[in-house]
Amino acid sequence: MKENNGVMKGAEIFFECLRMEKVEYIFGYPGGAVLKLYEKLYDVDFLEHILVRHEQGATHMAEGYAKATGKPGVVLVTSGPGATNTVTGIADAYMDSVPLVIFTGQVASHLIGNDAFQEADIVGITRPITKHNFLVRDVKELASTIKKAFYIASTGRPGPVLVDLPKDVINSECEFQYPENVELKGYRPFFYGHQYQIKKAAEMLKNSKRPLLYVGGGVIISNGSNELRVLAGEHNLPVTMTLQGLGAFDGMNDQSLGMLGMHGTYWANQAVNNCDLLIALGARFDDRVAGDVLNFAPKAFKIHVDIDPTAIDKNVVVDLPIVGDVKHVMAELAAELTEPLSFPEWWNEINAWRDESPLEYEDGDGLLRTEFIIDKISQKTKGQAVVISDVGQHQMWTAQYYKFTHPRSFLTSGGLGTMGFSVPAAIGASFAVKDRPIVSISGDGGFQMNIQELITAVAYKRPVKFIIINNSFLGMVRQWQELFHLEKYSFTDLSASNPDFIKVAEAFGLKAFSTDSPKEVDEILDKAFEINDGPVLIEFKVVREDMVLPMVPPGEPYEKMIVKRLNQKSTK
Repeated sequence: MKENNGVMKGAEIFFECLRMEKVEYIFGYPGGAVLKLYEKLYDVDFLEHILVRHEQGATHMAEGYAKATGKPGVVLVTSGPGATNTVTGIADAYMDSVPLVIFTGQVASHLIGNDAFQEADIVGITRPITKHNFLVRDVKELASTIKKAFYIASTGRPGPVLVDLPKDVINSECEFQYPENVELKGYRPFFYGHQYQIKKAAEMLKNSKRPLLYVGGGVIISNGSNELRVLAGEHNLPVTMTLQGLGAFDGMNDQSLGMLGMHGTYWANQAVNNCDLLIALGARFDDRVAGDVLNFAPKAFKIHVDIDPTAIDKNVVVDLPIVGDVKHVMAELAAELTEPLSFPEWWNEINAWRDESPLEYEDGDGLLRTEFIIDKISQKTKGQAVVISDVGQHQMWTAQYYKFTHPRSFLTSGGLGTMGFSVPAAIGASFAVKDRPIVSISGDGGFQMNIQELITAVAYKRPVKFIIINNSFLGMVRQWQELFHLEKYSFTDLSASNPDFIKVAEAFGLKAFSTDSPKEVDEILDKAFEINDGPVLIEFKVVREDMVLPMVPPGEPYEKMIVKRLNQKSTK
């Protein structure tokens, strides 16, 4: 069956499709090729358009919204530079499996390929970084294309879908029919895993002495946190999470080992090295987790559960693949385990590693450290905040020291590692989550990459706490230069060129605080969290040359993990 609403112009069809997809927000920026859409938007009352200050900001805002809700984030931009400015955000969403639908204006159909004003082949440019993309050639295809775009973006392994809209298509008219269902040849997402393989996984778990659940972002994407809690809780299983998986399992639960991988906890990585059964749930064995892929979990029988069949054996060859939605597979696996399991000796080993090398940082010397700040924020919010981090040292310290208790609580750029992600993504998340604190954490370098979106936060009175961890360095790059590049600190020192962030914030209309003293952190955080009628900025001037540890050197096995800094650098 199809819904028929008579003859409509392309611009009217566009918004009627969004209404039927229950779109709440569009993050966008107008321009010549989409002016007909913005003309119609003037009279649309069922959604809110958020005017960004740069199209990259629009895509990251849509990502923040999508990561916080699980629903597709929607972007609308014009042709040419408007479209190409979205590329970084699209690539970011593709790497992290974020559902986005990006609508780009395009020159009129008869001008495509003629180097017309503000023309760019955005379909060709984004083909490698979208789940799918479309160029709408006929207004009669517009409604069905939009339906397909939302379906593809949000089913299976989610991802960004781009729809390119030539100017003449938007201006043309046809009879509007919106399909109720979508069937795409060759696109059949798997939901339920093969029963024999699940039974075999259950038998392996029953016979295991040292099992480990390796949890990725797929558990959160599938809304499978409750199934994970049941599976792990009823059978006393240790759980370690990837950067994107944090929050899938309660970080305050004793069964949580925290994050694994390059900057994972010592005990999580030791558990990986010594487990006899590794069950990867919605994770992709990326290089920051696996390191030396030939020596990853060397003693373990490896089971990999993933909805994307192309992810199986892509980086690490596994012994038992299960293709299906991880939420359903975990429920089916738990159903096969009719008696509770227990692993007291294994837990004794894990707890010994916890005691051997706990997460710790210098304290009491009067210097302000990022770990201390993150710890304080975690305590004050009791794990209830939605934390949006940028990329770098502060990102890893947030992963280590903030105790995430809920899924969709830690939003960050994982696969692409996009500096400049946090500021706009936090704004997007604030439109989705209205009953919990929204905390954006950035380094001084990344903060400046989308600093223009502060005015968007002010204009829409977003109650975001923008925190700058200011060490006047590109901190993670400086750390790699110290460890792996002969201590040649080439173009990472920002001390002579950083702006006065407090004056910048005030110019944008934000309330702002700054300190370099641990004694003032409590008071400033309390003041900031009391401000909920708009954004607030806090600059924490931290020690300049701290290092994120533990650290597994890139491409190396876990045995080469650096736990302590051998040559302590000056931190004044």
